[in-house]
Amino acid sequence: MRLAIEQFYFGYRAFTVQPDRILDQRGLGRIHHRILYFVGRNPQISVNALLTMLNISKQALNAPLRQLIEMKLIAMSTAEHDRRVRQLLLTSTGEKLEAQLTGTQMRQLQAVFEEAGASAQTGWHQVMHRLSMQG
Repeated sequence: MRLAIEQFYFGYRAFTVQPDRILDQRGLGRIHHRILYFVGRNPQISVNALLTMLNISKQALNAPLRQLIEMKLIAMSTAEHDRRVRQLLLTSTGEKLEAQLTGTQMRQLQAVFEEAGASAQTGWHQVMHRLSMQG
């Protein structure tokens, strides 16, 4: 199990190093990437739904989200069905940054999965799914 923990740690470090460099050039961090990623995957997501998805507090989301809005990477609007609901959407600049960040990770995973083979990929997905269900 210690080997699995170490591989998980070092694998995650390798998985985040390139996006971290890109983010650092803009004065951003991993929380910004997570926000960009999940807003991009869920256009018009409400702030409350994003809080639930990321499992963070309003205080933890407030500053990085405000920064992304100020940098014009995310746009916030009110929902037509309920004016109290604030919805988030990537701007075109935000879409480009998110695609660059996530693209590096997708290419990295694709190469590793191709090397490891289909059964390894299936096993990895099963392990990660079960792990995520525990949180």
